[in-house]
Amino acid sequence: MKIGILSDTHSYIDDKIFEYFSSVDEIWHAGDIGNIKTAKALQEFKPLVAVYGNIDDLQIRSIYPEYQIISREGLKIYITHIGGYPGHYASGIKTKLKTEEPGLFICGHSHILKVMPDNTIGNLLHINPGAAGQAGLHLMRTIIRLEIQKGKVTDLEVIELGKRGKIKPAYY
Repeated sequence: MKIGILSDTHSYIDDKIFEYFSSVDEIWHAGDIGNIKTAKALQEFKPLVAVYGNIDDLQIRSIYPEYQIISREGLKIYITHIGGYPGHYASGIKTKLKTEEPGLFICGHSHILKVMPDNTIGNLLHINPGAAGQAGLHLMRTIIRLEIQKGKVTDLEVIELGKRGKIKPAYY
């Protein structure tokens, strides 16, 4: 199964996302979607699994939960917006990860791309795809594409969309 992962779009979708995610089976959004038009554009393109982020309004929060626990191809996945990273998890996250025991933990919020293991919580892979949008302090806009086969993440690719700049958002 091929997956496209992004976060922190903040109401902006680069057209390149549709090119890079053309071959994926699902898109996973780790919060700070920005507005409902952004979510709908992604959902109309591919099946969307999403969580709300701290900037998301009540409309988005009424559709998408704070976190999702899903399974794909024998792999359990935990997705939330504010999660931190191994050694520096957000409050309560490490306890939830120990309880749920996912093999993959995905979060956003920091706008900092990170892919790293955490062997203190089983055989966990942590992914923060960075930020795909224009808002924030990040310099490079990033997304991730990967495959899940027989309970394992394979063929993980970090994709740079270009530098953050003053580009008019495609969706408001």
